[in-house]
Amino acid sequence: MSQTITEKGKTIDEAVQKALTHLSAEKDQVDIHVVQEPEVGFIGLFGKKEAVVEVTLKDDFNPEVQAEAYVEDESEKIQDLAASFLSDMFHAMQMDVDIQTDYNTEEDVLNIELSGEKMGLLIGRRGQTLDAIQYLTSLAVNKKTDHHVRVCINTEHYREKRQQTLENLANKMANKVAKSHRKFSLEPMNPGERRIIHATLQDDKRVYTYSEGQDPYRYVVIDLKENDQE
Repeated sequence: MSQTITEKGKTIDEAVQKALTHLSAEKDQVDIHVVQEPEVGFIGLFGKKEAVVEVTLKDDFNPEVQAEAYVEDESEKIQDLAASFLSDMFHAMQMDVDIQTDYNTEEDVLNIELSGEKMGLLIGRRGQTLDAIQYLTSLAVNKKTDHHVRVCINTEHYREKRQQTLENLANKMANKVAKSHRKFSLEPMNPGERRIIHATLQDDKRVYTYSEGQDPYRYVVIDLKENDQE
Protein backbone atom coordinates (compact mmCIF):
# COMPACT_ATOMS: atom_id res chain seq x y z
CA MET A 1 0.00 0.00 0.00
CA SER A 2 1.31 3.45 -0.96
CA GLN A 3 2.16 5.87 1.82
CA THR A 4 0.56 9.34 1.70
CA ILE A 5 1.13 12.29 4.00
CA THR A 6 -0.29 15.81 4.10
CA GLU A 7 1.91 18.81 4.80
CA LYS A 8 1.47 22.58 5.01
CA GLY A 9 3.81 25.43 4.15
CA LYS A 10 4.02 29.07 3.21
CA THR A 11 4.57 27.91 -0.38
CA ILE A 12 3.84 24.71 -2.28
CA ASP A 13 7.58 23.98 -2.56
CA GLU A 14 8.02 24.35 1.20
CA ALA A 15 5.12 21.98 1.90
CA VAL A 16 6.44 19.45 -0.64
CA GLN A 17 9.94 19.60 0.83
CA LYS A 18 8.58 18.89 4.31
CA ALA A 19 6.79 15.84 2.95
CA LEU A 20 9.89 14.59 1.09
CA THR A 21 11.97 14.93 4.25
CA HIS A 22 9.36 13.02 6.23
CA LEU A 23 9.25 10.23 3.62
CA SER A 24 13.03 10.18 3.02
CA ALA A 25 12.31 10.35 -0.69
CA GLU A 26 13.23 12.37 -3.77
CA LYS A 27 10.77 14.37 -5.87
CA ASP A 28 10.80 11.84 -8.73
CA GLN A 29 9.81 9.07 -6.30
CA VAL A 30 6.47 10.61 -5.29
CA ASP A 31 3.16 11.87 -6.69
CA ILE A 32 2.15 15.37 -5.59
CA HIS A 33 -1.42 16.66 -5.28
CA VAL A 34 -2.00 20.30 -4.34
CA VAL A 35 -4.96 20.43 -1.98
CA GLN A 36 -4.84 24.17 -1.37
CA GLU A 37 -2.97 27.03 -2.98
CA PRO A 38 -1.43 29.57 -0.61
CA GLU A 39 -3.34 32.85 -0.32
CA VAL A 40 -2.35 36.17 1.19
CA GLY A 41 -5.13 37.61 3.37
CA PHE A 42 -6.43 41.13 3.68
CA ILE A 43 -3.47 43.58 4.06
CA GLY A 44 -1.27 40.52 4.37
CA LEU A 45 -2.69 39.42 7.71
CA PHE A 46 -6.35 38.37 7.87
CA GLY A 47 -7.63 35.32 6.03
CA LYS A 48 -4.15 34.12 5.13
CA LYS A 49 -4.04 30.50 3.90
CA GLU A 50 -1.05 28.14 3.78
CA ALA A 51 -0.31 25.76 0.93
CA VAL A 52 -1.53 22.22 1.57
CA VAL A 53 -0.21 19.24 -0.38
CA GLU A 54 -0.71 15.48 -0.38
CA VAL A 55 2.45 13.58 -1.26
CA THR A 56 2.27 9.87 -2.08
CA LEU A 57 5.13 7.44 -2.55
CA LYS A 58 5.01 5.79 -5.94
CA ASP A 59 4.24 2.07 -5.97
CA ASP A 60 7.68 1.17 -7.34
CA PHE A 61 9.52 3.04 -4.58
CA ASN A 62 10.96 0.72 -1.95
CA PRO A 63 13.24 2.25 0.72
CA GLU A 64 14.97 -1.10 1.30
CA VAL A 65 15.74 -1.45 -2.39
CA GLN A 66 17.04 2.12 -2.45
CA ALA A 67 19.29 1.40 0.54
CA GLU A 68 20.63 -1.73 -1.14
CA ALA A 69 21.33 0.27 -4.28
CA TYR A 70 23.31 2.81 -2.22
CA VAL A 71 25.37 0.04 -0.61
CA GLU A 72 26.09 -1.47 -4.03
CA ASP A 73 27.15 1.93 -5.39
CA GLU A 74 29.42 2.50 -2.39
CA SER A 75 30.89 -0.98 -2.77
CA GLU A 76 31.64 -0.41 -6.46
CA LYS A 77 33.18 2.97 -5.68
CA ILE A 78 35.54 1.51 -3.07
CA GLN A 79 36.57 -1.39 -5.31
CA ASP A 80 37.12 0.93 -8.28
CA LEU A 81 39.29 3.26 -6.18
CA ALA A 82 41.53 0.39 -5.10
CA ALA A 83 41.72 -1.21 -8.55
CA SER A 84 42.55 2.11 -10.23
CA PHE A 85 45.28 2.90 -7.69
CA LEU A 86 46.86 -0.54 -8.02
CA SER A 87 46.64 -0.52 -11.81
CA ASP A 88 48.53 2.76 -11.96
CA MET A 89 51.13 1.43 -9.53
CA PHE A 90 51.74 -1.79 -11.45
CA HIS A 91 51.82 0.08 -14.75
CA ALA A 92 54.59 2.28 -13.35
CA MET A 93 56.38 -0.88 -12.21
CA GLN A 94 55.92 -2.35 -15.72
CA MET A 95 54.20 -5.41 -14.27
CA ASP A 96 51.17 -7.19 -15.69
CA VAL A 97 49.05 -8.02 -12.64
CA ASP A 98 45.45 -9.25 -12.51
CA ILE A 99 43.47 -7.54 -9.75
CA GLN A 100 40.37 -9.16 -8.22
CA THR A 101 38.43 -7.25 -5.56
CA ASP A 102 35.68 -8.25 -3.15
CA TYR A 103 34.14 -5.88 -0.61
CA ASN A 104 32.50 -7.19 2.56
CA THR A 105 29.96 -4.47 3.38
CA GLU A 106 29.09 -5.89 6.81
CA GLU A 107 32.67 -5.79 8.08
CA ASP A 108 33.95 -2.93 5.87
CA VAL A 109 36.77 -5.12 4.59
CA LEU A 110 38.10 -4.88 1.04
CA ASN A 111 39.81 -8.12 0.01
CA ILE A 112 42.11 -7.92 -3.00
CA GLU A 113 43.70 -10.89 -4.75
CA LEU A 114 46.67 -10.29 -7.05
CA SER A 115 47.87 -12.79 -9.65
CA GLY A 116 50.39 -12.90 -12.45
CA GLU A 117 54.05 -13.61 -13.06
CA LYS A 118 56.80 -12.82 -10.58
CA MET A 119 54.43 -12.40 -7.64
CA GLY A 120 57.40 -13.04 -5.39
CA LEU A 121 58.55 -9.49 -6.19
CA LEU A 122 55.28 -8.15 -4.82
CA ILE A 123 55.54 -10.26 -1.68
CA GLY A 124 59.10 -9.29 -0.80
CA ARG A 125 61.09 -10.46 2.20
CA ARG A 126 58.66 -11.80 4.77
CA GLY A 127 55.82 -10.00 3.05
CA GLN A 128 57.23 -6.52 3.58
CA THR A 129 56.57 -5.36 0.00
CA LEU A 130 53.04 -6.77 0.04
CA ASP A 131 52.40 -5.04 3.37
CA ALA A 132 53.67 -1.74 1.92
CA ILE A 133 51.37 -2.07 -1.11
CA GLN A 134 48.47 -2.88 1.22
CA TYR A 135 49.22 0.17 3.37
CA LEU A 136 49.42 2.54 0.40
CA THR A 137 46.21 1.14 -1.07
CA SER A 138 44.46 1.64 2.27
CA LEU A 139 45.56 5.28 2.32
CA ALA A 140 44.33 5.83 -1.25
CA VAL A 141 40.92 4.26 -0.55
CA ASN A 142 40.23 5.82 2.83
CA LYS A 143 41.23 9.26 1.60
CA LYS A 144 38.09 9.28 -0.55
CA THR A 145 35.57 7.46 1.66
CA ASP A 146 33.56 8.78 4.61
CA HIS A 147 34.24 5.74 6.81
CA HIS A 148 37.25 3.52 7.45
CA VAL A 149 37.70 0.54 5.16
CA ARG A 150 40.16 -2.20 6.11
CA VAL A 151 42.16 -3.34 3.10
CA CYS A 152 43.64 -6.84 2.88
CA ILE A 153 45.81 -7.71 -0.14
CA ASN A 154 46.87 -11.29 -0.84
CA THR A 155 48.63 -13.19 -3.59
CA GLU A 156 49.40 -16.89 -4.08
CA HIS A 157 47.88 -17.63 -0.64
CA TYR A 158 50.78 -15.85 1.02
CA ARG A 159 48.72 -14.62 3.98
CA GLU A 160 47.47 -18.13 4.80
CA LYS A 161 50.96 -19.61 4.47
CA ARG A 162 52.46 -16.86 6.61
CA GLN A 163 49.81 -17.36 9.29
CA GLN A 164 50.56 -21.09 9.44
CA THR A 165 54.28 -20.33 9.70
CA LEU A 166 53.72 -17.90 12.56
CA GLU A 167 51.42 -20.29 14.41
CA ASN A 168 54.05 -23.02 14.15
CA LEU A 169 56.72 -20.59 15.34
CA ALA A 170 54.59 -19.53 18.30
CA ASN A 171 54.02 -23.10 19.45
CA LYS A 172 57.67 -24.04 18.92
CA MET A 173 58.92 -21.08 20.95
CA ALA A 174 56.32 -21.69 23.68
CA ASN A 175 57.68 -25.23 24.10
CA LYS A 176 61.21 -23.84 24.22
CA VAL A 177 60.26 -21.35 26.93
CA ALA A 178 58.50 -24.04 28.96
CA LYS A 179 61.55 -26.34 28.83
CA SER A 180 64.26 -23.74 29.43
CA HIS A 181 62.29 -21.60 31.90
CA ARG A 182 63.61 -18.54 30.06
CA LYS A 183 61.66 -15.93 28.15
CA PHE A 184 62.33 -15.45 24.44
CA SER A 185 61.88 -12.45 22.17
CA LEU A 186 60.78 -12.94 18.57
CA GLU A 187 61.89 -10.88 15.59
CA PRO A 188 60.13 -7.54 14.92
CA MET A 189 56.73 -8.01 13.27
CA ASN A 190 53.91 -5.82 11.99
CA PRO A 191 50.74 -5.50 14.11
CA GLY A 192 48.85 -8.17 12.15
CA GLU A 193 51.59 -10.78 12.62
CA ARG A 194 51.96 -9.96 16.31
CA ARG A 195 48.21 -10.52 16.71
CA ILE A 196 48.61 -14.01 15.25
CA ILE A 197 51.30 -14.88 17.82
CA HIS A 198 49.19 -13.51 20.69
CA ALA A 199 46.05 -15.33 19.48
CA THR A 200 47.87 -18.63 19.03
CA LEU A 201 49.16 -18.68 22.60
CA GLN A 202 46.35 -16.90 24.43
CA ASP A 203 44.96 -20.18 25.82
CA ASP A 204 48.34 -21.78 26.53
CA LYS A 205 48.45 -22.61 30.25
CA ARG A 206 52.25 -22.46 30.41
CA VAL A 207 53.16 -19.15 28.81
CA TYR A 208 51.86 -15.65 28.12
CA THR A 209 52.83 -13.05 25.52
CA TYR A 210 53.29 -9.30 25.37
CA SER A 211 54.80 -6.78 22.97
CA GLU A 212 57.76 -4.45 23.47
CA GLY A 213 59.51 -1.77 21.43
CA GLN A 214 58.28 0.79 18.94
CA ASP A 215 57.08 0.14 15.40
CA PRO A 216 58.52 -0.89 13.02
CA TYR A 217 60.78 -2.71 15.48
CA ARG A 218 58.08 -3.81 17.92
CA TYR A 219 58.33 -7.50 18.81
CA VAL A 220 56.57 -10.21 20.83
CA VAL A 221 58.00 -11.64 24.05
CA ILE A 222 56.99 -15.13 25.25
CA ASP A 223 57.45 -15.80 28.96
CA LEU A 224 56.39 -18.33 31.60
CA LYS A 225 53.16 -17.61 33.42
CA GLU A 226 54.87 -18.49 36.70
CA ASN A 227 57.29 -15.61 36.07
CA ASP A 228 54.32 -13.30 35.66
CA GLN A 229 53.14 -14.33 39.12
CA GLU A 230 56.40 -13.64 40.90
